[in-house]
Amino acid sequence: MTELILIRHGETDWNRQMRFQGHIDVPLNAAGQAQAARLAERLAREPLQVLVSSDLLRARQTAAPLAARLGLALVADAGLREQGFGELEGLRTADVQRERPEVWAAWSRHDPHYAVPGGESTHGFHERVLAAVQRLAVQHAGRTLGIVTHGGVLDMLWRAAQGVPLHGPRACAIPNCGINRLRFDGGRLQVLHWADDAHLRGLPEQPCTVPASLQLSRA
Repeated sequence: MTELILIRHGETDWNRQMRFQGHIDVPLNAAGQAQAARLAERLAREPLQVLVSSDLLRARQTAAPLAARLGLALVADAGLREQGFGELEGLRTADVQRERPEVWAAWSRHDPHYAVPGGESTHGFHERVLAAVQRLAVQHAGRTLGIVTHGGVLDMLWRAAQGVPLHGPRACAIPNCGINRLRFDGGRLQVLHWADDAHLRGLPEQPCTVPASLQLSRA
């Protein structure tokens, strides 16, 4: 059994501008840096034994204050990257709707096998994410593992644990620097708490408890 504490990276300017970030190395903005500092303070007393992040800059910058606070080495893992959006990366959603209406129409159908030109299909992304998390969970069995990653990655894990199909829009809250607690046990992924961002709002911990446990799906 492995305890997982998963965190979405802090805010970037591209988050505010509604731009597709994908694999582009976008740094945290000032708000994101403040969120990362509050995250480190919040998790300072957690029994984290391993800390892994996506290899993209915004995730590594989010994890760095926590790694320093806990005295842990930060391991970067490309398997935890955001979904690749190909030729849409760097564009605002409004730009795509106006300039590439055919791509936007295809994207909006939420076909898990559709890939933006030069990008990654949701099905392929889902496979990559589950393989990476399962590999890390098995490698660090019996430990508490912190993972700093991206909204799309967390959506894939939510869908896997809740049995939500890949065809359809995101249906769960994934705030920047929110804390999500999961458990991996015998090939099963269980969501314990989700979207806890009380530390960013000056509130005591009030996680949303979700009693769900389903076999990891590779669909």
